[in-house]
Amino acid sequence: MDLQLAQQHVLITGGSKGIGLACAKGFLREGARISLVSRSQVSLESALQQLVQEFPGVHARVGLFAADLEVAAQAGAALEQAERFHGEVDVLVNCAGAARRTPPDELNAQAWHDAMNAKFFTYVHMMDLVIKKMGHRGVGSIVNVIGAGGKVASPIHLPGGAANAALMLVSAGLAGAYGPRGVRVNAVNPGATVTDRLQTGLEAAAKLGQISVQEALEQMTRKVPLGRLAQPEEIANAVLFLASPCASYITGAIVTMDGAATSIVV
Repeated sequence: MDLQLAQQHVLITGGSKGIGLACAKGFLREGARISLVSRSQVSLESALQQLVQEFPGVHARVGLFAADLEVAAQAGAALEQAERFHGEVDVLVNCAGAARRTPPDELNAQAWHDAMNAKFFTYVHMMDLVIKKMGHRGVGSIVNVIGAGGKVASPIHLPGGAANAALMLVSAGLAGAYGPRGVRVNAVNPGATVTDRLQTGLEAAAKLGQISVQEALEQMTRKVPLGRLAQPEEIANAVLFLASPCASYITGAIVTMDGAATSIVV
C-alpha cells in the first residue's frame, strides 16, 4: 500500500532509539523527510549511522536536533531548526520520554513530578506548538505513542501510567478541538515491546516480585495471548498508517497494541 507520505516532513521526538527509530525507518521507506529530536546528540548521531547503513545517501532527508523536551523553550528551538531544515511539519510523532518504573513503597512526591515531566510535558511542549501551526494551515497529522500503562494500573508504573492516561485524554480532546481545522490526532498504546526500555521495567518487576529478571520476562510473555512481546517495527507500522492520508477519517482513536494482553473494550 502506498501511504502517500512521500516528501512529507515528519518530526519524530524520541527518534534516536526504540519505537521512534523504527518509525524513522518506516517513514524513510515511504519517501518522507524526517527530523529526529532527542536529548542526546550522541544518540542522534548513532541513529543516523544506522539509517545511513540501511538507506544509503539518506543524509539530505534526515535532520538531527538535540533538545530536552522537558523544557518548553528547547522544544520551540528544536521545532524552529527543523522547519528551517525541512519546512513546515506535516506529521508529528511523539515518542520522547519515559517515566521511571518504581515499586510503590519507593514512590515520593518527586517521583510523581518527574514522571509528568518525563512523559507528559515532553509530548505537550512539542505538540502544543505544532498543532497550532497545523491548525493555521488547515492540515496535519499527529500520532502520540503513549503506552498501555495508562489503561490498566500497574503497581510499578503508577506515576508513568498517570502521565499516559493524561496524554490519552489530551490526544482525544485535541482531536475534537482541531478536527474542524483539518488536523487529526491519534494515539497508539504499545504493551511490552522489545526495546532498551524494557530492561528497566523487567528489573522493577523482578524487584517487586522477588524473582529474577528472566523470570519476570517469562511471566510478562505468558500474559500475552500472542505468545510474544511486540517488536518496535510492529508498533511503527501502525503509527505510519495512522499518520498517513490512508487513515484520513481516523482521529481521536486510542489504539491498544498489547497482543490482547488486556481484555477491555474502551
